[in-house]
Amino acid sequence: MTKTVLILGANSDTAKEAIKLWVAGNYKVIAASRNTTELSEFAKKHSIPDSSMNIVYFDAAGFDTHQAFYDSLPAKPNIVLYAAGFLRNNEEAIEDWEGCFQMMKVHYCGAVSIINIIIRDGQNSGLERIIGLSSLSGVRGRKSNFIYGSTKSAFTQYLAGLRQYLFERNIKVNVIVAGYIRSKMTAGLNLTESLMLEPAYIANAIVGVGNGFTVVPGLKWKLIYRILKVLPEGLVAKLP
Repeated sequence: MTKTVLILGANSDTAKEAIKLWVAGNYKVIAASRNTTELSEFAKKHSIPDSSMNIVYFDAAGFDTHQAFYDSLPAKPNIVLYAAGFLRNNEEAIEDWEGCFQMMKVHYCGAVSIINIIIRDGQNSGLERIIGLSSLSGVRGRKSNFIYGSTKSAFTQYLAGLRQYLFERNIKVNVIVAGYIRSKMTAGLNLTESLMLEPAYIANAIVGVGNGFTVVPGLKWKLIYRILKVLPEGLVAKLP
């Protein structure tokens, strides 16, 4: 029986790479995004047939549309990937409440809204895994990106509790705690080149995820993650 993957925020560079991997593995993909035109062009470019991928409209911040969106899906998912993203730099987010709030809605509120709907569906006995794409920015609060980081931290904590909540139903929950990804969202940012990871690399970590909760792709980022977890507050305050 062919399994179905629902990707929420499917227009991200990482999500597109994951689509290619899942389709190659004979999964049926439901690609959900606000930008369905770009997804159609992506499918055409990579010769992905309609039989392998459905493209549907999804607005992470449109909370009142989420139930209807889920009810209208062509198939109920076995695997869910939440990869929706939105970025404002910290200074812009401090000055611009709408941009700040949009990050909260996309990274946390929207995720909680739609995932809660998905797990409440008692008729979908085939749901087996929920994966969230988060960020190392959510590991410790830093003065350069604490607003963005706080939205990712909240998302990670939601997934951590969700993993425990769904344990008895044998539904796995994973969080991909990613470092810098070379993508359209990070284009133009002044990031350390030696730490940049390609979307395809992150996608491989997503599609091949095991049973552990936290997955940190990349050896350098694993080391950074561990250091951030134990670094004294006084030293964290000296970070950019």
